[in-house]
Amino acid sequence: MRVFVAGLHEGELAIGGDEHHYLGRVRRVRIGDPIELVDGAGHRGLAKIVRMTEDETIVEVAPIETVVEPRPHVRVLLPLIKGDRMDYALEKLVEVGANEVVVWPAERSIVKLDASKRPQRVAHYAGVVEAASRQSGRTTLPIVRFAELRHALRDLPAGARYLLDPAAARGGMAGDDVTIASGPEGGFTPVELAQLDTAGFAGLGLGPQMLRAETAPVIAVALIRHTLTLT
Repeated sequence: MRVFVAGLHEGELAIGGDEHHYLGRVRRVRIGDPIELVDGAGHRGLAKIVRMTEDETIVEVAPIETVVEPRPHVRVLLPLIKGDRMDYALEKLVEVGANEVVVWPAERSIVKLDASKRPQRVAHYAGVVEAASRQSGRTTLPIVRFAELRHALRDLPAGARYLLDPAAARGGMAGDDVTIASGPEGGFTPVELAQLDTAGFAGLGLGPQMLRAETAPVIAVALIRHTLTLT
Protein backbone atom coordinates (compact mmCIF):
# COMPACT_ATOMS: atom_id res chain seq x y z
CA MET A 1 0.00 0.00 0.00
CA ARG A 2 1.14 3.55 -0.70
CA VAL A 3 0.94 6.57 1.61
CA PHE A 4 1.80 10.22 0.89
CA VAL A 5 3.83 11.92 3.62
CA ALA A 6 5.60 15.24 4.00
CA GLY A 7 9.22 15.35 5.07
CA LEU A 8 10.05 11.83 3.94
CA HIS A 9 13.41 10.66 5.33
CA GLU A 10 15.29 7.51 6.21
CA GLY A 11 14.86 6.15 9.74
CA GLU A 12 11.97 6.51 12.14
CA LEU A 13 9.05 8.59 10.90
CA ALA A 14 5.69 9.42 12.51
CA ILE A 15 2.60 9.53 10.29
CA GLY A 16 -0.42 11.42 11.59
CA GLY A 17 -3.63 13.02 10.37
CA ASP A 18 -5.63 11.58 7.49
CA GLU A 19 -2.90 9.15 6.46
CA HIS A 20 -2.76 7.67 9.97
CA HIS A 21 -6.54 7.26 9.84
CA TYR A 22 -6.25 5.65 6.40
CA LEU A 23 -3.70 3.14 7.64
CA GLY A 24 -5.43 2.26 10.88
CA ARG A 25 -9.13 2.54 10.10
CA VAL A 26 -9.31 1.87 6.37
CA ARG A 27 -6.43 -0.53 5.69
CA ARG A 28 -6.32 -1.94 9.26
CA VAL A 29 -2.55 -2.35 9.22
CA ARG A 30 -0.65 -4.07 12.01
CA ILE A 31 2.83 -3.79 13.49
CA GLY A 32 5.32 -5.36 11.12
CA ASP A 33 3.31 -4.64 7.97
CA PRO A 34 5.29 -3.20 5.04
CA ILE A 35 4.16 0.02 3.33
CA GLU A 36 5.47 2.33 0.63
CA LEU A 37 5.90 6.03 1.37
CA VAL A 38 6.08 8.81 -1.22
CA ASP A 39 6.34 12.55 -0.71
CA GLY A 40 4.61 13.68 -3.90
CA ALA A 41 7.83 15.22 -5.18
CA GLY A 42 9.40 12.13 -6.73
CA HIS A 43 10.89 10.45 -3.65
CA ARG A 44 9.98 6.98 -2.43
CA GLY A 45 10.91 4.81 0.54
CA LEU A 46 9.91 1.36 1.70
CA ALA A 47 8.96 1.20 5.37
CA LYS A 48 7.79 -1.14 8.11
CA ILE A 49 5.31 -0.28 10.84
CA VAL A 50 7.02 -0.50 14.23
CA ARG A 51 4.33 0.83 16.56
CA MET A 52 0.96 2.57 16.57
CA THR A 53 -0.69 5.03 18.95
CA GLU A 54 -4.08 6.67 18.92
CA ASP A 55 -2.70 9.65 17.01
CA GLU A 56 0.26 8.31 15.01
CA THR A 57 1.63 5.39 13.06
CA ILE A 58 5.37 5.04 13.58
CA VAL A 59 7.39 3.47 10.78
CA GLU A 60 11.02 2.65 10.08
CA VAL A 61 11.96 3.90 6.61
CA ALA A 62 14.61 2.31 4.40
CA PRO A 63 16.95 4.46 2.25
CA ILE A 64 15.08 6.94 0.05
CA GLU A 65 15.17 6.67 -3.73
CA THR A 66 14.32 9.26 -6.36
CA VAL A 67 11.85 8.25 -9.04
CA VAL A 68 11.90 10.30 -12.25
CA GLU A 69 8.59 10.36 -14.10
CA PRO A 70 8.81 9.76 -17.86
CA ARG A 71 8.89 12.68 -20.27
CA PRO A 72 7.21 14.59 -21.73
CA HIS A 73 5.74 16.81 -19.05
CA VAL A 74 2.05 16.99 -19.96
CA ARG A 75 -0.07 19.96 -18.91
CA VAL A 76 -3.83 20.28 -19.41
CA LEU A 77 -5.83 23.50 -19.52
CA LEU A 78 -9.11 22.09 -18.25
CA PRO A 79 -12.29 24.22 -18.20
CA LEU A 80 -14.70 24.11 -15.29
CA ILE A 81 -17.07 21.18 -15.88
CA LYS A 82 -20.44 20.60 -14.26
CA GLY A 83 -20.88 18.39 -11.20
CA ASP A 84 -19.11 15.09 -10.59
CA ARG A 85 -17.82 15.10 -14.17
CA MET A 86 -15.11 17.53 -13.06
CA ASP A 87 -13.85 15.10 -10.42
CA TYR A 88 -14.03 12.30 -12.99
CA ALA A 89 -11.90 14.29 -15.44
CA LEU A 90 -9.27 15.05 -12.80
CA GLU A 91 -9.15 11.45 -11.61
CA LYS A 92 -8.72 10.04 -15.11
CA LEU A 93 -6.17 12.68 -16.10
CA VAL A 94 -4.04 11.55 -13.16
CA GLU A 95 -4.44 7.91 -14.16
CA VAL A 96 -3.35 8.46 -17.78
CA GLY A 97 -0.31 10.52 -16.81
CA ALA A 98 -1.05 14.27 -16.72
CA ASN A 99 1.59 16.13 -14.71
CA GLU A 100 -0.24 19.41 -14.30
CA VAL A 101 -3.85 20.61 -14.57
CA VAL A 102 -4.75 24.28 -14.88
CA VAL A 103 -8.47 24.79 -14.29
CA TRP A 104 -9.78 27.81 -16.16
CA PRO A 105 -13.18 29.57 -16.24
CA ALA A 106 -14.30 29.27 -19.86
CA GLU A 107 -16.90 31.77 -20.99
CA ARG A 108 -19.24 28.99 -22.16
CA SER A 109 -18.75 26.72 -19.16
CA ILE A 110 -22.03 25.83 -17.49
CA VAL A 111 -20.36 26.17 -14.10
CA LYS A 112 -19.43 29.61 -12.80
CA LEU A 113 -17.21 29.98 -9.75
CA ASP A 114 -16.94 33.10 -7.59
CA ALA A 115 -13.41 34.19 -6.80
CA SER A 116 -14.11 33.81 -3.06
CA LYS A 117 -14.84 30.10 -3.53
CA ARG A 118 -11.84 29.25 -5.67
CA PRO A 119 -9.39 28.33 -2.85
CA GLN A 120 -11.87 25.88 -1.36
CA ARG A 121 -12.62 24.34 -4.75
CA VAL A 122 -8.93 24.00 -5.63
CA ALA A 123 -8.34 22.30 -2.28
CA HIS A 124 -11.09 19.83 -3.20
CA TYR A 125 -9.49 19.24 -6.59
CA ALA A 126 -6.13 18.62 -4.90
CA GLY A 127 -7.77 15.97 -2.72
CA VAL A 128 -9.19 14.25 -5.80
CA VAL A 129 -5.75 14.31 -7.43
CA GLU A 130 -4.04 12.87 -4.34
CA ALA A 131 -6.57 10.04 -4.02
CA ALA A 132 -6.22 9.21 -7.71
CA SER A 133 -2.43 9.31 -7.45
CA ARG A 134 -2.47 6.84 -4.58
CA GLN A 135 -4.84 4.55 -6.45
CA SER A 136 -2.87 4.62 -9.70
CA GLY A 137 0.58 4.29 -8.17
CA ARG A 138 1.90 7.76 -8.99
CA THR A 139 5.03 8.80 -7.10
CA THR A 140 4.77 12.50 -7.92
CA LEU A 141 1.56 14.38 -7.21
CA PRO A 142 0.30 16.24 -10.28
CA ILE A 143 -0.10 19.97 -9.77
CA VAL A 144 -3.62 21.42 -9.89
CA ARG A 145 -4.31 25.15 -9.85
CA PHE A 146 -6.83 27.73 -11.04
CA ALA A 147 -6.05 30.53 -13.51
CA GLU A 148 -7.75 32.78 -16.01
CA LEU A 149 -6.94 31.69 -19.56
CA ARG A 150 -4.87 34.76 -20.37
CA HIS A 151 -2.77 34.24 -17.23
CA ALA A 152 -2.32 30.52 -17.89
CA LEU A 153 -1.14 31.24 -21.43
CA ARG A 154 1.22 33.97 -20.29
CA ASP A 155 2.90 31.62 -17.80
CA LEU A 156 3.42 28.65 -20.14
CA PRO A 157 6.99 27.44 -20.66
CA ALA A 158 8.31 26.73 -24.12
CA GLY A 159 7.00 23.53 -25.67
CA ALA A 160 4.41 21.95 -27.92
CA ARG A 161 0.88 23.36 -27.65
CA TYR A 162 -2.28 21.64 -28.89
CA LEU A 163 -5.86 22.84 -29.02
CA LEU A 164 -8.42 20.02 -28.99
CA ASP A 165 -10.55 20.59 -32.08
CA PRO A 166 -12.94 17.96 -33.50
CA ALA A 167 -12.53 19.51 -36.96
CA ALA A 168 -8.72 19.21 -36.93
CA ALA A 169 -6.61 16.33 -38.20
CA ARG A 170 -4.61 14.11 -35.86
CA GLY A 171 -1.31 15.46 -37.15
CA GLY A 172 2.16 14.76 -35.81
CA MET A 173 3.06 15.27 -32.16
CA ALA A 174 6.42 16.13 -30.66
CA GLY A 175 7.97 17.83 -27.68
CA ASP A 176 9.41 17.32 -24.20
CA ASP A 177 6.85 19.69 -22.67
CA VAL A 178 3.29 19.49 -24.00
CA THR A 179 0.27 21.65 -23.20
CA ILE A 180 -3.26 20.62 -24.18
CA ALA A 181 -6.06 23.19 -24.21
CA SER A 182 -9.49 21.62 -23.79
CA GLY A 183 -12.81 23.40 -24.23
CA PRO A 184 -16.06 23.43 -22.22
CA GLU A 185 -19.45 21.92 -23.06
CA GLY A 186 -20.34 24.93 -25.22
CA GLY A 187 -16.99 25.16 -26.99
CA PHE A 188 -14.46 27.97 -27.13
CA THR A 189 -15.54 31.52 -27.85
CA PRO A 190 -13.91 33.45 -30.75
CA VAL A 191 -11.96 35.51 -28.19
CA GLU A 192 -10.61 32.39 -26.49
CA LEU A 193 -9.66 30.86 -29.83
CA ALA A 194 -7.84 34.06 -30.77
CA GLN A 195 -5.90 33.97 -27.50
CA LEU A 196 -4.90 30.36 -28.06
CA ASP A 197 -3.92 31.04 -31.67
CA THR A 198 -1.74 33.96 -30.61
CA ALA A 199 -0.10 31.70 -28.01
CA GLY A 200 0.86 29.22 -30.74
CA PHE A 201 -1.65 26.41 -30.21
CA ALA A 202 -2.18 24.04 -33.15
CA GLY A 203 -5.39 22.09 -33.67
CA LEU A 204 -5.41 18.43 -32.62
CA GLY A 205 -8.25 16.12 -33.62
CA LEU A 206 -9.18 12.92 -31.78
CA GLY A 207 -11.46 11.36 -34.37
CA PRO A 208 -14.85 12.00 -35.95
CA GLN A 209 -16.93 11.58 -32.80
CA MET A 210 -17.90 14.57 -30.66
CA LEU A 211 -16.38 13.91 -27.23
CA ARG A 212 -17.62 15.29 -23.94
CA ALA A 213 -15.67 17.92 -22.04
CA GLU A 214 -14.48 15.41 -19.43
CA THR A 215 -13.56 12.75 -22.00
CA ALA A 216 -11.56 14.59 -24.68
CA PRO A 217 -8.61 15.72 -22.51
CA VAL A 218 -8.23 12.26 -20.99
CA ILE A 219 -8.00 10.65 -24.42
CA ALA A 220 -5.59 13.35 -25.58
CA VAL A 221 -3.21 12.77 -22.67
CA ALA A 222 -3.34 9.00 -23.17
CA LEU A 223 -2.57 9.49 -26.86
CA ILE A 224 0.35 11.80 -26.17
CA ARG A 225 1.74 9.48 -23.52
CA HIS A 226 1.51 6.54 -25.91
CA THR A 227 3.16 8.50 -28.72
CA LEU A 228 5.79 10.59 -26.98
CA THR A 229 6.81 9.06 -23.66
CA LEU A 230 10.52 8.36 -23.68
CA THR A 231 11.59 5.09 -22.11
